[in-house]
Amino acid sequence: MKIEEILNVTKGELILGDLKTEVDNFSKDTRTIQKDDVYIGIKGENFNGSDFWKQALDLGAKVVIVSQIDITKEEKEKYKNKVIIIVEDTLKALYELAKYKRNKYNIPVIAITGSVGKTSTKDIIANVLSQKFRVLKTEGNLNNNIGLPMTILKLKNHEALVVEMGMNHFGEISLLTKIAKPTLAVITNIGTSHIGNLGSRENILKAKLEILEGMAIPKIIINNDNDLLHNWYEKNKDKIEIYTYGIVNKSRIMAQDIQLGEENSKFVANIDNKENINIDVPVGGQHFIYNALCGITVGKTFGLNDKQIEDGISTFELTKKRMDIKNLNNGATIINDSYNASYESMKASLEYLSKRTDLRKIAVLGDMLELGEFSEELHKKVGEEVAKNNIDILICRGKYSEQIIEGAKKSNNLKIIQVNSNEEIIEKLNEILKEGDVVLIKASNAMKFYEICQKL
Repeated sequence: MKIEEILNVTKGELILGDLKTEVDNFSKDTRTIQKDDVYIGIKGENFNGSDFWKQALDLGAKVVIVSQIDITKEEKEKYKNKVIIIVEDTLKALYELAKYKRNKYNIPVIAITGSVGKTSTKDIIANVLSQKFRVLKTEGNLNNNIGLPMTILKLKNHEALVVEMGMNHFGEISLLTKIAKPTLAVITNIGTSHIGNLGSRENILKAKLEILEGMAIPKIIINNDNDLLHNWYEKNKDKIEIYTYGIVNKSRIMAQDIQLGEENSKFVANIDNKENINIDVPVGGQHFIYNALCGITVGKTFGLNDKQIEDGISTFELTKKRMDIKNLNNGATIINDSYNASYESMKASLEYLSKRTDLRKIAVLGDMLELGEFSEELHKKVGEEVAKNNIDILICRGKYSEQIIEGAKKSNNLKIIQVNSNEEIIEKLNEILKEGDVVLIKASNAMKFYEICQKL
């Protein structure tokens, strides 16, 4: 991209620099800036990235795009070989640059949203497509109004783009989809994440369906076993192109002969009642069967052969802090699922824990956030899942631990431990853990349960 293109796209003012200068890489963080990067000074809640423009240039950036700064004559002289562009709003400039970059590429763009499973489904889809295409995907969970455009700006010689879209409120996916302009959308499920902000699961569905707004020709893949998505499919299957996958409800691609293991699973994918593919999933849990079905559906949509699809699923790797299984020095096993939590993901993780054959099953659970008036009810339901799944020991921390415990008391054989800090959890685990135990550690990210995993 040339500087004159950036100026045209952002309606910016060139303070220093040559219009013909060419740039490749964009950054918003001076801590990770590389030589010749374009630094965009994004304004956050607690800081203004534009304040760090000199630091960015001193660290090797070639160009800075900033707002509301004053530049002295001395600074103009010092940075005369650099490029300084001033825009009215750096965030809007980022959006416009990402839209411009996206429009340069006539490639498949797959956008994924859903209440749970977005990141792992993205990882599977990207790995399946990488058997045929050069794929760029969202890194980690950078799925918001900054992470998504920054991902798009990394497009180079790629042949497919896989992006994750997260949201907490109405309008957020609408913004993202209009930047990314997907050619194929995916909705993994509709659960209770962010129900405190949106008021109902029906409203969550409505917010997720904003993903269709950025599409020239709506084409979408859905989990047909999810109740709300299934009902939506039945009402809309004659209006737009919808591909379905599932285990229970009749779908285009279905999982049969499922064999769930502790650290992997196998199943047969039946496609249109005509073709069967044997699939190995390198992660345990039925929810990863659904993620794999989604990956198969995407692969079939883009013409991959069976071997490519099989290889793509069997070799995919999960983003860290999601069902990340490690063996401890004392012979116990830890399942780090500390990145986030909703009722649906808690339920899936507890079901997986219950099916393991370890000596004792221990669940370390914390608060699920952004549930609003539904918080007490959903935490109690998590406790009921603990009781239902024959967990041996429950360790709880958080504002809603009482509700989890109330639901869990339906089990007579469960030992319950309530604590007030992550340090207490670590102390308690170090005290009780022995060889053959397995521990699930799960809560919303703000509870910082990943610290427990690091210490263990």
